[in-house]
Amino acid sequence: MAGFVQIIEYRTSKPDEIAELSDEFRKSREASQDGPAPGRVIVCADRDDPGRYFIVVEFESFEAAMENNDRPETNEFAEKMAAMCDGPVKFYNLDLMQVQEYKS
Repeated sequence: MAGFVQIIEYRTSKPDEIAELSDEFRKSREASQDGPAPGRVIVCADRDDPGRYFIVVEFESFEAAMENNDRPETNEFAEKMAAMCDGPVKFYNLDLMQVQEYKS
């Protein structure tokens, strides 16, 4: 199974501003339709640790993720987001091994 997932862990007191920045970035990338983009992005808040957040970004491959990361607009987004964080941002780069979907 091919696939790549990047998890971004961060702390912020400005979650609404980061959500707005993320929406603007997504709209811009969708409008340009230039180069690989994430297949899905999930944003999560840690219930047990207020102010701690995770972004789960799914890509079709590691190569697509790295090409996306090398884009100037991705770097600009990352810099703006980091400026809104309360401390360093941590990245986890994961090869997708298995997906299980349960039927309800």
